[in-house]
Amino acid sequence: MSDSFHSGFVSLVGRPNAGKSTLLNALVGQKVAIVADKPQTTRTSIQGVVTRPEAQVVFVDTPGIHKADSPLNKRLMDTVRAALEERDLLLFVVDATHPFTEEDRRAVDLVRKTATPVVLVLNKVDMVKDKARLLPLIETYKAAHDFAEYMPVSATRGTGLKELLAVILAHLPEGPAYFPEDYVTDQPERFLAAELVREKVLAATRQEVPHSIAVTVDRWEETPRITRIYATIRVERPGQKGIVIGTKGAMLKKIGTLARAEMERRFGGKSEVDLHVRVQPGWREKAAFLNALDWRTMAGEDDS
Repeated sequence: MSDSFHSGFVSLVGRPNAGKSTLLNALVGQKVAIVADKPQTTRTSIQGVVTRPEAQVVFVDTPGIHKADSPLNKRLMDTVRAALEERDLLLFVVDATHPFTEEDRRAVDLVRKTATPVVLVLNKVDMVKDKARLLPLIETYKAAHDFAEYMPVSATRGTGLKELLAVILAHLPEGPAYFPEDYVTDQPERFLAAELVREKVLAATRQEVPHSIAVTVDRWEETPRITRIYATIRVERPGQKGIVIGTKGAMLKKIGTLARAEMERRFGGKSEVDLHVRVQPGWREKAAFLNALDWRTMAGEDDS
């Protein structure tokens, strides 16, 4: 490593569906956060670490900024507020295909309360055919807050990511590497496996909303030949259980197959996924169960 080493913590914040998790995965170079085209897919802060010879960046992905109207949503917003504190830089990620709204203004107001420099990241620019439309959008955000930089990117195409990373590194102070060079994320494999199952449920069951689904890993059996993962998909209503299982179990089988393939790519080696579906009414209102979903607080049990 070079004589002058820089390091720091960078939080990704913004409204739901801005592409924060996709951007995190693109910057890290591998999947550390699940992705779905539905709001509030991310339910906890997720670290992704990028280590270069001259610097180390600890990215922190966060839930989308939204109205906290339930115990789960209040918990998500607490996670967002915590991610604004003691950071070296904030990336405020916006969907460049959408006009500026009152919800966006409230989200900007949240980051204005911090003394941390904020970079405006205009994501999904590959979907903006007339790039001249970006200029008035930037001016609108500029009027709402004095951002440190304005960076157009496409997380899915990789456009502008090299330039964005250069801007990020320029804002980091001199400091030590917080993690080993090969360290990528703080998530345990058991938690990430549950998240990968949830991602496949969201992708396969288009009728469902993210908050109606939770996934817990009940058993994890690892042998030299194969890793067997036993997980339960929790839904709130019997009708949702029928959708997840599908006709003659076809949907559940599809979800398991997709999850297994993703886990084998992510963890290496052969995996076997055994899924069950359980109706658990009102799980979003139960603090003990919400604790069990987050590996930082999980007791491994729920109170139902």
